[in-house]
Amino acid sequence: MPDSIYDLQRQATTELTARGAQFEIKEIELRGARIKTYKNAPPSLREVWLASTAYMDRDYLVYEDECWTYAEAHAQVASIANWLRHQGVKPGDRVAIAMRNYPQWMLIYWATVATGAVNVGINAWWVGPELVYGLNDSTPKVLFCDRERLETYRPHAHQIDDMTVVGVRLDEQCEDVIDYAEVLAVGGTLPEVAVDPDADACIFYTSGTTGRPKGAQLTHRGCVSNLMSMAFAGMMNARVMELKTGETPDPEAAPVGSALVTTPLFHVTANNCIAQGTTLSGGKMTLMHRWDPLRALQLIERETVTAMSGVPVMARELIEHPEFASHDTSSLLTLGGGGAQLQPDLVGKIDAAVEARPNTGFGMTETCGIITSVAGDFFVDKPDSAGPALPVYDVKCVDDDGNELPQGEVGELFVKGAHVIRGYLNRPDATAESITDGWLHTGDVARLDEDGYIYIVDRKKDMVIRGGENIYCAEVESAVHEHAAIAECTVFGVPDDRLGEEVGAAVVLKDGKRLDPQDLRAHCRERVAKHKVPRYIWIMPDKLPRNANGKFLKRELRESLTVADAG
Repeated sequence: MPDSIYDLQRQATTELTARGAQFEIKEIELRGARIKTYKNAPPSLREVWLASTAYMDRDYLVYEDECWTYAEAHAQVASIANWLRHQGVKPGDRVAIAMRNYPQWMLIYWATVATGAVNVGINAWWVGPELVYGLNDSTPKVLFCDRERLETYRPHAHQIDDMTVVGVRLDEQCEDVIDYAEVLAVGGTLPEVAVDPDADACIFYTSGTTGRPKGAQLTHRGCVSNLMSMAFAGMMNARVMELKTGETPDPEAAPVGSALVTTPLFHVTANNCIAQGTTLSGGKMTLMHRWDPLRALQLIERETVTAMSGVPVMARELIEHPEFASHDTSSLLTLGGGGAQLQPDLVGKIDAAVEARPNTGFGMTETCGIITSVAGDFFVDKPDSAGPALPVYDVKCVDDDGNELPQGEVGELFVKGAHVIRGYLNRPDATAESITDGWLHTGDVARLDEDGYIYIVDRKKDMVIRGGENIYCAEVESAVHEHAAIAECTVFGVPDDRLGEEVGAAVVLKDGKRLDPQDLRAHCRERVAKHKVPRYIWIMPDKLPRNANGKFLKRELRESLTVADAG
């Protein structure tokens, strides 16, 4: 690709963020630090929801054979908001949602944030003690839960004080909870309320792969800034193509967005990046009961889905499914993922398999969504990159002493900007440890190139240190994934008395494939240095364990796998 395309990207960014432009940047004082923010951003998520009244006749939420229009959604959101007010829920009070990705999740969410209350996204995979922990940590006034979560909650109800419980999509009426139908029967219009941009909008719990989950406090400013950043990324790419071709696209010719939601709504990928962005643009969201690649192909065809984003393994399973070619995926414009880095081979496979362009965004719960975005030709050209930081971020890579490193050197990535959370609920120690002078310590090891593109080398804590040599798991995983027999792979450190750690890899093979570990090592030796080749390889009989956000549970694998069983 000609180097000039990055010059065009810089030109487009300058135009879109200039004084008087839609994405003009300004600096403000926030929580004791100077940060960048979008001058023209809506003040809160309330305004985002109200803006969707422009699309009342359009379909909004689809689940199985059920469908809500925007008009129906607004009527139900108003009812929920008024019911919450009747329960004494005021701005700043918390409302928890514990359910799978039902349409009611989004309706309750909008009713909560549009009235200044704080949504608590409860991890639907939590077992009883974890649920008790989350509820006692966040102290919601109301809990909305589906049948499965109600069954989890009931044995522990005595451990939670002063909380009203509403049952959603129950098989039968239950005397110990309020039926959701009563909530919808209230009616009325959305209550008037002023929402502080820097107040909490929601509390999402970090993945919790180690220790107790922390409740990240996402503000309205952070969530709205994330929406602005996603809109900027799309318009920047469009402007680059316009500068490159000299052709101005017709906005009327663009299809109405149709998103397939594949990951849980209690995390920022599905909620902040997909659901909120789709709502703001008047698009349609199709929700899945659970991830299944064949069902995803059916829904893409049925609902003319234009965008699908999930963890990388989902895109891989989709395009490699035996029935992929028999389904119409021509409506897709983007296909990619977040939550983990797309392996470089997958970027090329997406670009070759579908008309959609590959895309990804690197982000965190602690940044209300994305830090970077990369798509299309830029991603194909730099497939191992996470893209450049969005314009409201300052970024730097630092050494272990916090000193900024020169361009190209590997260090922990620090970011600062309007997206960064207010802190961790009830955890001032964790907040102080993770955010200093406005800078969020991402915990990711990264480097920056000459074009400002960020390369995530690994999670800092997931780095294998073998005999004093740093080995980045993502690099080894990319090499393993290039083998034709591999369906899933995760790499981690295995304790070793001599070298401190050795490289271990747990892999899942594609249906019908067989593989000798020695052949996989030979494959890797052709792609990475000898000391990076996995010494221990476990060929797993089933899918690798994941957390609720779809990330592989490396800690669980480390604890359950034994060296004696490795190949």
